[in-house]
Amino acid sequence: MKPRSLPGRFLLLGLALLCATLAWAGDDAQTVRGKKLVETNCSGCHAVGLNDKSTHPDAPPFRTLSSRYPVGDLEEALGEGISTGHPDMPEFVATPTQIDAIVSYIKSLDRR
Repeated sequence: MKPRSLPGRFLLLGLALLCATLAWAGDDAQTVRGKKLVETNCSGCHAVGLNDKSTHPDAPPFRTLSSRYPVGDLEEALGEGISTGHPDMPEFVATPTQIDAIVSYIKSLDRR
């Protein structure tokens, strides 16, 4: 077996770093899409940032959702349509792509 040359090793390292960076950037873009979705559809009642307060007393801040509910339950609720006991919350049904983005955003709040 022929040993790899030093430039070949750098090329492999560079490709590995590029792949990792692209994967991270893709996750970041998905998180940004999720944030935009919740800002557009949910921020009228829910706090969607790290420090803001929910304007509706029954609307939990998004930063607390993953500690209140298993993420799988959130994914299912988003897919089936979220509706609650109070009549002023509109029903929201998300597409699979939107669900992934919203869950990515919710998970990003845990990492901060």
